[in-house]
Amino acid sequence: MDRDLASQNKGRGGRGQSIEPPSTSPTHSGRFKGLLSLLRGLYARTASGIGTTIFIVFILVAIFGPFIASYGPNQQIAADARKPPSASHWFGTDNLGRDIFSRVVLGARDILSLAGLGTLLAAASGISFGLISGYLGGWFDEILMRIFDSFLSIPALLFSLLLLGTIGPSRNSVLIVIFIAYTPIIARVVRSVVLSVKPRGFVEAARLRGESLHYILFWEILPSVLPALAVELALRFSYAIFLVASLGFLGVGVQPPSPDWGLMVKEAREYVNAVPWALYIPAGAIALVVIGVNLMADGIKRVLQQST
Repeated sequence: MDRDLASQNKGRGGRGQSIEPPSTSPTHSGRFKGLLSLLRGLYARTASGIGTTIFIVFILVAIFGPFIASYGPNQQIAADARKPPSASHWFGTDNLGRDIFSRVVLGARDILSLAGLGTLLAAASGISFGLISGYLGGWFDEILMRIFDSFLSIPALLFSLLLLGTIGPSRNSVLIVIFIAYTPIIARVVRSVVLSVKPRGFVEAARLRGESLHYILFWEILPSVLPALAVELALRFSYAIFLVASLGFLGVGVQPPSPDWGLMVKEAREYVNAVPWALYIPAGAIALVVIGVNLMADGIKRVLQQST
């Protein structure tokens, strides 16, 4: 009887047992160790360490901004209008008597959340399109890539102005602009990696096991895409920050009275000779966070290249 059961199991599984794909999902401890390893690699070089520190500081400012700011973003103190930096107003006040330090701190949440959420939406869409297009190939890949090429043929800022001229300026419109502008770029990066990974043995083995398309794309191929994708997302995030600020400066992005950094620069340029700090401080914040994210992205690329 035992021999009969063994022969039945052998007949079902081919080798006496069922064949199951190995689990590829990392444990929580594995993710934590990977994050610590990445941070150690980033701080191994001075430039990437400085960029990472700048990024972390701005993230903390965005999170705890309401507890740091001494004044509201649009609170006007007429008696203190056009005051230079001092102990009571660290970054001075603008033409209307608003505290610039408070506006810069509170504006960090707006610009980082808009750029971050827009980049995440573009990443989700770009990853899906890139995986499917690269894996399936054929006419679907050809048509989709030609559509994306048509989007990429127009500079991002000009493309954003065209879209905002159609749907109107607002916070949601800026999100839509980042999503549409950066989805094709991320999709092409993902597709290029998929084309190199698709012929490998582990993908063919998953296909022979009869795994679903979803499993093959997101559990077999996507982990190989993550190193290149991490660098690309960091760069897209920095470009999105600059794009949000540029649209605010041009008056077609986030609208007043929001403490958007680009909008602050636009408002301050009219009286830059009288209150120069009202222009240079938010402009410096934009430059500092973009430089920090770019330095961090270079560090991420270096760490991932060393680990492969």
